[in-house]
Amino acid sequence: MAANTVICTFRVKRGHERPFQRLLKVHWPTLKRLGLVTAEPSRLFRGKDASKKTCFVEIFTWKNQAAFDFAHRSPEVMAVWEPMGAHVEKRLGRPAWEFPHFEPVKARRGRA
Repeated sequence: MAANTVICTFRVKRGHERPFQRLLKVHWPTLKRLGLVTAEPSRLFRGKDASKKTCFVEIFTWKNQAAFDFAHRSPEVMAVWEPMGAHVEKRLGRPAWEFPHFEPVKARRGRA
């Protein structure tokens, strides 16, 4: 895997928004400090899903496959990821959290 962008979706339990946000606040900085992500800062979004409960989305880019693999073995990263699990829930037939990875696509743009 070259640098891939991940779109993380977190379905946060009602009443858990604040503690989850505290973890989310240190998530990307931890990945950045360890050299696992590109210099482009993560983008964070908050919204409601069809159940009217809060969801967060974080978008960032891993440097490479080795960085992604290392994150899953890093005690510092796991110190953020593991507590996140207590604040998310399965909902609407979807898992509590999802992490699909995407590669950039160069699209030819037509005239409008």
